[in-house]
Amino acid sequence: MRKPAKEPSPNASLERYVIPNLRNACRVLKLLREHPAGLKASDLARTLRIPVTTTMRIMATLQIEGLAGKTEGRYALGPALIHLGSAALAGTDIRKAALPLLSRLTLVTGETSHLAVPCNERSLIIAVQDSPHPLRAVSPAGFLTDLHSSSTGKVFLAYLYREQYPRFEAMRSPFRHTDRTLTRRADIEREIKTTLTRGYSIDNEECHTGVRCVAAPIYSSDGTVVAAIGITAASVRMDDRRLAEVAASVCAVAEEASALLGYSKVG
Repeated sequence: MRKPAKEPSPNASLERYVIPNLRNACRVLKLLREHPAGLKASDLARTLRIPVTTTMRIMATLQIEGLAGKTEGRYALGPALIHLGSAALAGTDIRKAALPLLSRLTLVTGETSHLAVPCNERSLIIAVQDSPHPLRAVSPAGFLTDLHSSSTGKVFLAYLYREQYPRFEAMRSPFRHTDRTLTRRADIEREIKTTLTRGYSIDNEECHTGVRCVAAPIYSSDGTVVAAIGITAASVRMDDRRLAEVAASVCAVAEEASALLGYSKVG
């Protein structure tokens, strides 16, 4: 009796594009997930049948990127994975939960609202609700914005990445999008403190001339900022007084979105 033909793997067509050591790094992370107490490099190499020297290079790379940590000779999953996991959840759960909130925010303010999550040390817009105004400026879903100049990016810079900012700056100097873009470290660090103090961020024509934005953080159940919700408007419609009013609406909706994710503000 002939055996039924084996169905090809859904990823079979992708195999020729695989980078072996990148795959090995993924295997390492999956193995470390099963060993919260950590593993030595020799244990990783033996279990995964990877040369020790290759394993050491992989672990050095993962450490630099914050995806792994080393304590007393044992490797464990790193803190950067918390943010990656949170972003993955945010990209699915929060988007579905936030869509009605975006619609309401646009209805209340009359301006374009958007939702973003942190991605590759930038801000990724994952949902947009357009303003009814004929004059509007908005980045489409799927657009990546810089941390130092966009309102959602400033939220992530303040609440997620403020300690890592010097490293980010060393890797990639802040790009000046307009004459108002903050590029000096002292100015950006001052903006981070201001954002934390008032609870929301402002893009004051720093990404696009004639466009102002305001954004507030969205928290997951464990208190981690996983997304940001904001408003984009033409500067002619949003002076300082109206910006403060819009910011209050944005913060209220951000709190509602956080509650939907199980976050409970203490105090």
